[in-house]
Amino acid sequence: MTITDVGNLFMFAGGLGMFLYGMHSMSGGIQKTAGNKMKELLGILTSNHFMAVVVGALVTAIIQSSGATTVMVVGFVNAGIMTLTQAVGVIMGANIITAWIVSLGQLGDAFKAFSPSLYAPLLVGIGAFLIMFSKKAKKQTVGEILVGLGLLFIGLDFMGDAAGDYLHLPIFTRAFELFGSNPILGILIGVIVTAIMQSSSAAVGVLQTLAAAGGVVTASSAMYISLGSNIGSCCTALLSSLGESRNAKRSAVIHLTFNVLGALVWGSGLFVLFQFRPAFGTMGIDSVGISVFHTIFNLVCTVLMTPLRGKLVALSGLLVKGGDEQEQAEQSDDAITLRHLDDRILETPSFAVENAILEVVHMGHIANENMERAFEAVMNYDKEKIEQVYRTEKVINKMEKLITEYLVKISNLSFHIHSVT
Repeated sequence: MTITDVGNLFMFAGGLGMFLYGMHSMSGGIQKTAGNKMKELLGILTSNHFMAVVVGALVTAIIQSSGATTVMVVGFVNAGIMTLTQAVGVIMGANIITAWIVSLGQLGDAFKAFSPSLYAPLLVGIGAFLIMFSKKAKKQTVGEILVGLGLLFIGLDFMGDAAGDYLHLPIFTRAFELFGSNPILGILIGVIVTAIMQSSSAAVGVLQTLAAAGGVVTASSAMYISLGSNIGSCCTALLSSLGESRNAKRSAVIHLTFNVLGALVWGSGLFVLFQFRPAFGTMGIDSVGISVFHTIFNLVCTVLMTPLRGKLVALSGLLVKGGDEQEQAEQSDDAITLRHLDDRILETPSFAVENAILEVVHMGHIANENMERAFEAVMNYDKEKIEQVYRTEKVINKMEKLITEYLVKISNLSFHIHSVT
């Protein structure tokens, strides 16, 4: 391995790092800015399933991560803000609008004056200036978004330049031919890469960069890997649901079931198509083509499975067994009474504050009921009620402690945002 090879390897690793950090920084800044708007969008969920799908797609378009959207859904279900039926629509919509951020750069190459890569360094410069010298939090957040967007496109350029010299080698051509001829292997690669990166957008973005840089990515391999990336995006939500309520686990299972069924149906159909029309599978595909396939795949899956959303909820109940009574019997008193607090919602501070208020109101209702119970116990000399009053008082004390800790987390989050930016 020569110095040039090592330098290209470092360039690719650095480009991947800038791409991932840029996406994280951009989506984080947008979440801070759009928190209230996202709250309004989720409020529309009470209308109908179609609007739930639209909201899921819009929220994902804003934060550029279907995994992050689903994690938020798990948190909302766990906190009692959203029902499982509502969650199904958001989960379906969350998969639709992803994988287009990289295509913007490739579309821009046709019009060099409008290429995002041309303006990426300027975006980083303006963003850094706002972060360092602006005293207003909103402008600092805008700076964070600009820096993230600029680094994202610079990282893509680094990866493309580093990989371009090597993608013509036989090993890469053979690898993508193998992924394209073996759907199971192609889907598995997509699952593993996405699970490692914790983002289907990032995984598909790397695939799109390789497709644009070398032209060795075949249509069949790109499609199978894209199907696998959809399944891999479920890992974040599944991990997030561990230790939470059964409905939270069920919402994560619905996400997994939806994506697995879609991948099985499409994977089988594509395999049959490529057997009869091999030329379709071996032809090249660019990043825009990958984005188009990704969107069409998820749109069709959403349309086909919308009538089956009740079945998905029922299936999640079979896979994650147990009813509310069993769940409450397994939980401690404070876990039963706390309805609205969930650390995942801290990603959207406006939701977290509102939920903390709802939890305080909930604690007030419990305290009021316990006070009435105490009066009855004193008037009737009921020892059993007196013991119940003491037990409930302990629960209220625990609730107060947990609510205080949650408010401190919100406060620290706000401080962290302002101090870092």
